[in-house]
Amino acid sequence: MAARVNGDAVADVRRDQMLAAAATLIAERGFSDTRIADVAGRVGASPALVIYYFGTKDSLLTEALRWSERSFYAATEEMLRTTPTIRRRLETLVEWTLVPDVPTSMTSDWGLWFDLWAQAFRHPGVNKDRAELDAQWRDLISRVVQAGVDDGEIAAVDVETFAIMWCSLLDGLVVQVALEDPVVGVERACQVALDVAFKELGVNTGKPRRRTAKKA
Repeated sequence: MAARVNGDAVADVRRDQMLAAAATLIAERGFSDTRIADVAGRVGASPALVIYYFGTKDSLLTEALRWSERSFYAATEEMLRTTPTIRRRLETLVEWTLVPDVPTSMTSDWGLWFDLWAQAFRHPGVNKDRAELDAQWRDLISRVVQAGVDDGEIAAVDVETFAIMWCSLLDGLVVQVALEDPVVGVERACQVALDVAFKELGVNTGKPRRRTAKKA
């Protein structure tokens, strides 16, 4: 039994190594220019072993994206436990989604999302996985909004419709940011996302007073 447990643990580590390599390579090169052999070579394994774990290159893409988002959702759960207001929760989600160089940022994963969307457009199996991942994202937004309603911070709203609308807005904005659109920079994208959310949800938009410089 102990040998089996140890074997399973080794297999899990090996699988995670392949997913980490796939996520890095696809982000660097794009899905079409990443081969199973490239992933295998990055972790010192055979292509046959990668196929054994994932079956197809499409499956490797979706699993790599799921793997890359684990840290984001784990950090989000902690944020929800420690951040008391819907306003600050929404601000944090926008920051993590759109602002580069944030430790828990999703921005490093958007290259994987772009490739996933492209594959999902033509492959029903990939599209099914895409739908599950999008549902996870909308569910997170729904939970944040519903908690605001339950805590009496905002009036009752159509939570599902807001989640669909706002997630779509964030996805669209991040495309503009990732492509370095000259009009839609990071700061403007964040402001648009928050303005829409606060208006739709009736969140208090009172800004904190500016700090005054101390007198000498």
